[in-house]
Amino acid sequence: MPGITALPPFPTDVPTHPLLIVDYQLLVQNDEDEVNKLWKAATELGFWYLKNHGVDVEVAHMFDMGAETMALPLEEKMKFEQGDDGMSHGYKAAGANATDASGVKDTVEFINISQDDVLAYPEFVHRTYPYTVNARMQNTIIPFVTKSVAVNETILSVFNEKLGLPKGALAQLHRLDVPSNSEARCIKNPPKPEQPAADLKVAIGAHTDFGSLSFLHNRLGGLQVLPPGYTEWHYVKPIPGHAICNIGDSLAIFSGGVLRSNLHRVVPPPREQSKFERWSLVFFTRPGSSIELRALADQSPVIANAVAKSDNPESFDPKSTAGEWFARRIKNQRVKNRTGPETWAASRGTEHAPLVK
Repeated sequence: MPGITALPPFPTDVPTHPLLIVDYQLLVQNDEDEVNKLWKAATELGFWYLKNHGVDVEVAHMFDMGAETMALPLEEKMKFEQGDDGMSHGYKAAGANATDASGVKDTVEFINISQDDVLAYPEFVHRTYPYTVNARMQNTIIPFVTKSVAVNETILSVFNEKLGLPKGALAQLHRLDVPSNSEARCIKNPPKPEQPAADLKVAIGAHTDFGSLSFLHNRLGGLQVLPPGYTEWHYVKPIPGHAICNIGDSLAIFSGGVLRSNLHRVVPPPREQSKFERWSLVFFTRPGSSIELRALADQSPVIANAVAKSDNPESFDPKSTAGEWFARRIKNQRVKNRTGPETWAASRGTEHAPLVK
């Protein structure tokens, strides 16, 4: 399996940012202490580890699917390219996206598989995929997506209750029978022997996630977060058997900022790990594309109070649907759409720092 054979451990002399560890099985049981731990993580940093999620076997098979797909000739992969119009389903070649306001190109390639297409298989809602994807749909991709959906739905139900929303309010915004941009992504970044900090080549630029919840699995370091109040990036150490989860823009907006969508980026792994290919796998839960992005203040006193206390209450009503928000961010990251720093600024989300690097 890619990214797991004979890999060096994460170095002990590299500073990391601690994340709270949440036990998924205790969340399923509605354990009060575990629910409160998740709430603390989601409202302070917006990132946490998730253990006992039960998806490890499916994750291993998804990495195999990714390796098989990335091994295809570039000409074959480009038949399924995302394009420059704001759709992310399909293949993205390295260098297709900018990583900052100056237009530096990214270094990762990945395959995105739409949740809608997976659930509709053998029919397709948005697009078709390489034969390596189709061959793995029944025994690999459908089980991974199904289990990932269940994990994120459980987390959403916790947030729904803690926010004081009517029962099922967040679930209604993420219905499986409504078209969305939810998707699974398998990412490959080539080896990059460790570089001086001044020459660091960013794989994926600083960003907040576009949707509601991200469910990430990786074997090597490289993910960095910029915690609130800090000016320096911190690595997040990968822990075997632990997923890394985080909040995206949509939940931050729906919650009036109570839930935090935090800046993060991907750089080469540190020390000896940098000599190896870096593979990662994410399942993104995003709202229905037609859902209006706005704080649910009319449904929750908790959210209404947060918006009232905000220095920028207008940010919680961006006058956009979830689909429009997503397409804008995707489209303006594409190098082919770039006209200057203003294109990068137009790709920004809830971080409210348009030219952040």
